[in-house]
Amino acid sequence: MTTQELLETLASHQDKSLVFEASGQRIAPGYHVTEVMNVTYESMDCGGQANFWRETVVQLMGPGPKDKPEFMTVAKFLNIYHRVAASVPVRGEAEIRFEYGDALRPAVHYHVAQMALEGEHLVVRLVAPGVTCKARDRAVGCCGPVGLEVTVPAATRCC
Repeated sequence: MTTQELLETLASHQDKSLVFEASGQRIAPGYHVTEVMNVTYESMDCGGQANFWRETVVQLMGPGPKDKPEFMTVAKFLNIYHRVAASVPVRGEAEIRFEYGDALRPAVHYHVAQMALEGEHLVVRLVAPGVTCKARDRAVGCCGPVGLEVTVPAATRCC
């Protein structure tokens, strides 16, 4: 989901409570949005192709002992986002990710899997990312097209 798609969905539900579920478990009410990051990646995959992409990462932190056990409203989340976007060039076309971890789980940059209305809540379901091989995903083996025998010196082999 892109940042813009998320913002458009949120804009239609500003009166709702914003609930996040990370890998099937709800993040406790009273969570905080601690940071909104504009992240740029530049990489080279094992097939030798350069890659470039951007993500917007929203960091969530669970509640502290003195926080009220209430979910943030969508309107408050949007207010925080727009305050950040006024100073940091967040891009609408960038994929949106949410970073969350707690004492039991390491911090992970989750993908948005689904958003659903449940009564007075707008629930954002997050799923952990997987690992992929971009060269294989392009139907090109690490060292050439799949099914093509290529002799490559051992010192330059990928994967």
